[in-house]
This record gives sequence, structure tokens and C-alpha cells, in this order.
Amino acid sequence: MASDIAAITSSDPVPADNGTDQQFDAPDLRVFMFALFFTFGGITSLNDVVIPKLKALFTLSYAEAMLVQSAFFAAYLLVSIPGAAIVRRVGYLRAATVGLVTMTAGCLLFIPASAFGLFGAFLLALFVLASGITIVQVVANPLISMLGRPATAHSRLTFAQAFNSLGTTIFPYIGSLLILGSLAAYDPATLSGAALDAFRARESHVVALTYAGLAAALAVIAAIVWGRRHRLVEAAAPATSIVHAFDLLRRPRFGFGSLSIFLYVGAEVAIGSVIVNFLMQPDVLGLDSRAAGERVPLYWGGAMVGRFVGAYLLRVIAPGKVLAGAAASVIALLTVAGTATGATSAWALLAIGLFNSIMFPTIFSLASEGLGRRAHEGSGILCVAIVGGAIVPLLTGRAADLAGLQAAFVVPAACYAGILAFGLYARRPFAGRSG
Repeated sequence: MASDIAAITSSDPVPADNGTDQQFDAPDLRVFMFALFFTFGGITSLNDVVIPKLKALFTLSYAEAMLVQSAFFAAYLLVSIPGAAIVRRVGYLRAATVGLVTMTAGCLLFIPASAFGLFGAFLLALFVLASGITIVQVVANPLISMLGRPATAHSRLTFAQAFNSLGTTIFPYIGSLLILGSLAAYDPATLSGAALDAFRARESHVVALTYAGLAAALAVIAAIVWGRRHRLVEAAAPATSIVHAFDLLRRPRFGFGSLSIFLYVGAEVAIGSVIVNFLMQPDVLGLDSRAAGERVPLYWGGAMVGRFVGAYLLRVIAPGKVLAGAAASVIALLTVAGTATGATSAWALLAIGLFNSIMFPTIFSLASEGLGRRAHEGSGILCVAIVGGAIVPLLTGRAADLAGLQAAFVVPAACYAGILAFGLYARRPFAGRSG
């Protein structure tokens, strides 16, 4: 059919394997994929800095501030399946360009959001930005699995996610310097009337400038990826409807894996969203907003280190067992963070990043085993499951408003219990039929 990809030709294309699962050998494309993981990981982690900023500027409760994550991750619910359809129609690299251009547009929308000075306008900009990230993730996750031998897909995706963590380590630190610095000098709660309006306008402009710089960088990356769009020869993907794509959820391994993606992303985002405010608590570290923001990279840096280590461990230990062990460790750390005080509580929460490290890529690859040429559909469904990042943080924020931040950790702890169960379920190699 015309809407399918019959071939993408060039002077030196990378051919697809003719077997059930597509496989490409393109080291240069792996470099591009690593750059994409770095970029969308870093931009997503900026939410952890933007949340305390907007919470202070607009005097929001924890639940209201979590609407930042809800607006952002709602895009995964609404855009993932259309994103998979774009991949099927135009191919992986062209679809990546569409995603990058959409991300650029979302960053540029921060400029009018700053001019209007409305919380809702920032939420709209975040939704558009996340829509682009969603399309890029629908492309990147299955493609990095195909850029090499199937036997090392778990390790390769985890290694790629390490570059995602590199972005999440660097971006929050820079973002805290650019975005949170003034909150240490001014308390918006002490301002009113014209003074508060002027402060909101000035500080909103700081946020807008940060994202305008990101827009310029994204435009350059989009141009580079577009220039490489002929590098793959892709086998024709079967034409399927959205309803047909969701029938993959009837497969126990894939269905359980999709639920685990929902739980993992929701829990990870919920924890990352409250780190700054948690470290500012008098009975934890009592830091100001900027100092607390500068410690967020320790959380994401742990994830980066864990992913490089995990890329090796997943070659020698069954992925399901590694996943179960990591989930059990996080539950223990959340228990300490929720019951201890001072530096013990703070370091327990920050250490969670180390064990989060292998979870997303391991869950994704375990759930995707056996999908064959329906991999793009599976990627779309799994990206829909990322909507957990819109729902679990809201529940955590509501629990924090009612019972305090430490008590609210019971919500992500319950999510990790589900992930532990999936790890035990998927500890044996997949033995079903592909496709």
C-alpha cells in the first residue's frame, strides 16, 4: 500500500534483515540514536526544575503543581499511537524529524506563555513539547533494539538509556542555575499586586529564554536527522488499525509489560517531581530551592552510572532477575526515605536513581520480545503506557497535600511492587512465536 514503507533508497542505505525481526547494522545511526536519547531525556528532566518554579510563581498546591507532569505525559496517551502510524507511513528517521520539529514548536510556545503569564499557557507548551518527545521515543526505542544483534537488545537499549540519563544529569543542574536561582532571593508568597505581577513576568521570561535556546538546538538536530533520512531500507509494515494494535495487550507478557511501564514511569516521575521540595523540608536537609535543585543531578547521575553498569549485568544475568532485584531495592529505599529524617532520608531518596537505571529499557525490551514486524505498534502501545507519568504524580501530590511528602512515598512504593512482580514473571527467556 502507498501508506506503507516499501523501501527507502540512497547511495549507501542500510538494508533490513529478511527474517521475522528487522535488524540493521549502522554504527553511525546508533550515534544519532544516542544523541536523541540524551536530548529528550534531558528536556524531560527539566520538569523537575520547572515544577518548583511554577509552584512558587503561581502559589500552587502539590497536586496543582503536578499538573505540569500531567500535561506533559498526557501526550503519551494521545500521541503514541498516531506516532506509530507516522513511523509506519514515512519510516523511522523521517518520523524522528517530525518529532524533533514538534519539540521545537513546543519550546517556542514558552515565549507567548511567558508573555501571557498564565499557568495554563505553560501547560499547553509542555503538552506540545511532550508530543514531539513522544514521537521521537516511538522511533528511538524499537530502532535502537534493531541496530544490532537481537541477542544483545536488552543491553543495547540499556546502554542507550545511559545517554538519556546523561541528559537528565546535566540538564537539571544547568536548569537550576538558570531557572531556580532567583527563588532563593525572593519569596513570591511575600509579594502582592503589581510587585507580584512584575516578579511573575520577569521570572516567566527566564523560563522562556531557557526553552528558546533549546528550540534552536533542536532545530539543528532535526536538520541533521533529516539529512540522514535515506540511511535505512525498511521492510513493508503491515497496515493495521489502532484497534488491531491494541490486541497486542492480549499477550500476557506484553500486557504485563505495558502495565509495568505505566507503573515505572509514574513512580519515577513522581519521585523526581518532589525531590527539590523534599530536600527543602526542615527535617530533611532544609536547603533553599537553588541548592536543592543542584542536587537533583545526583538522582539522575545515579541512573546514568546504573545504566552503564546494567548494560554489562544484563549480558550475564537474566533481565527479569535484574529487574526484580532493582525493584526490591527501590522499595527498601522508599521505606527509609519515608520513615527516616535528615541526611539519611535525603540520600535514600537520591539513591533510588541508581536502581531505577535499568528499569525502563529492561521492561520495554522484555515486553517487546516476539513482536517481530509489529514492533512499531508495540512501541506505540508501550509509549501510551508512559501516561503513568500523568497519573501517578497527581496521586502522589494529593497524598502529599493530605499526609505530607514522606507519607506520600507509599504511592510509588506500590508501583514498584508491581514491577517486582513483572520481573519475577519475565525472568525466563521468551519462548513464544514472533510476529
